[in-house]
Amino acid sequence: MTNNISIRHLRAFVEIVACGSFTRAADNLHLTQSTLTATIKQLEDQAGLKLLDRTTRRVLLTGEGESFLPVAEKLISDFDTAFNDLQATATHQQGQVGVAASPSMIGRVLPSIIKTYHQQYEKIGIYLRDDNAGGIEQRVLENEVDFGIGGNHSRQSELKYQPVLSDHYGVVLPHGHPLATFKELDWSQVSELDQVHLTEDTGTRTQLLKLQKENNLDLKLQGALIEVSTPAGLAEMVKAYIGISLLPALAASTSAFDQLVFVPLANPTLKREICIITRKGRALSPAAESLLKLITSQFETASLPKFVEIN
Repeated sequence: MTNNISIRHLRAFVEIVACGSFTRAADNLHLTQSTLTATIKQLEDQAGLKLLDRTTRRVLLTGEGESFLPVAEKLISDFDTAFNDLQATATHQQGQVGVAASPSMIGRVLPSIIKTYHQQYEKIGIYLRDDNAGGIEQRVLENEVDFGIGGNHSRQSELKYQPVLSDHYGVVLPHGHPLATFKELDWSQVSELDQVHLTEDTGTRTQLLKLQKENNLDLKLQGALIEVSTPAGLAEMVKAYIGISLLPALAASTSAFDQLVFVPLANPTLKREICIITRKGRALSPAAESLLKLITSQFETASLPKFVEIN
């Protein structure tokens, strides 16, 4: 037998018990008495039991009705709590937003945006996950975060990539280096220099390998190399004159590189795209949607690092 009982049947039952009267309950529920009577009949017909005894003076619970009353009250309470939570989420009164991004994006661009968002929606929690390009994609795929901000590392078919920023590739070197005073450098000028690189699991290294192949460059990216897994470690290697490094401008704009020089590369001038990454077919929560809109609008007016541009 199909169960057609709804929350309105439970509310009618509980209100009648509270009032001890169909007439008063109908008034409280803004129903006609005939509608309320029909609603209780539907409930009892579905249950196959009488839940209320009607006398000329008062409505009383049957034994079965007495057993069912706390269950009905709990169901109404749980429903109201759940629905109130939905409304609170819709109006930004509660919830959480997760974002995965590169350390350079989190450290250099997002702080002022997150501050603005938190001031507007102080009851929304925000958690940021810094990761490399592949890790950002994976966190979005696994629904660990609502969206990511990073490069199109592996062109995942389940992800949507919306380009928002681009930044130039360049050379990071110490102030005292002979090339540090140049306004730009050719790729040919750095190909023979000692180099330090990020490891192959990072988006930057993957992009460099791709650029090397597409533009017929010889960047000495394979073989006996000095590799570091983090930008901060890479900066220390360059400061120690172990070698120069090739990085996008945003990565080179973080505090780890404050004592180093960034010189953009030309002939050819190469850029990387930074995308908003979302999962196809997955709707963002209202809180995540509003944060994403704020981020994209703030990109248009933010003071971005040099050689980083709106796409």
